[in-house]
Amino acid sequence: MNLEKIVAISGNTVNGLFEMIANRSNGLVVEDLETKKRRFVAARRSNFTPLSSVGIYTDDGDAVDIKVVFEKMKEQEADNPPVAPNSKEEELREYFADVLPTYDEQKVYARDIKRVIKWYNALKKHGLLEEQEEESAAENETEEKTENSEE
Repeated sequence: MNLEKIVAISGNTVNGLFEMIANRSNGLVVEDLETKKRRFVAARRSNFTPLSSVGIYTDDGDAVDIKVVFEKMKEQEADNPPVAPNSKEEELREYFADVLPTYDEQKVYARDIKRVIKWYNALKKHGLLEEQEEESAAENETEEKTENSEE
């Protein structure tokens, strides 16, 4: 599974991360990562954010893809585990500065850091980060083969 199928939903009745199963004109059919139950979520009552479209602002004016941030969090997990999402703002910012030193402190709020940590923990719990790594390795091998064949 890749992050393109994972959707963050916020709204009156539904909140959290879900896997998108089908797209309808008036909403989405999603599967809860916890319970694996499928349900329809209406677009007029909820906001949908595909994780693949999320980026973190950096000092140079660009944005770093959330996938890159998750990979850095995973690399540092042994030495620098994620802080609790309900930690003080200073702790959240200190942790995030270790993970992504170039993040824009003016544009990235504490609530954004909390959300990234919650998403990371949820994806890790459901084993979606490991699959993401395998996909990245497969993509890199394909790129290397392409480059070698062009030479």
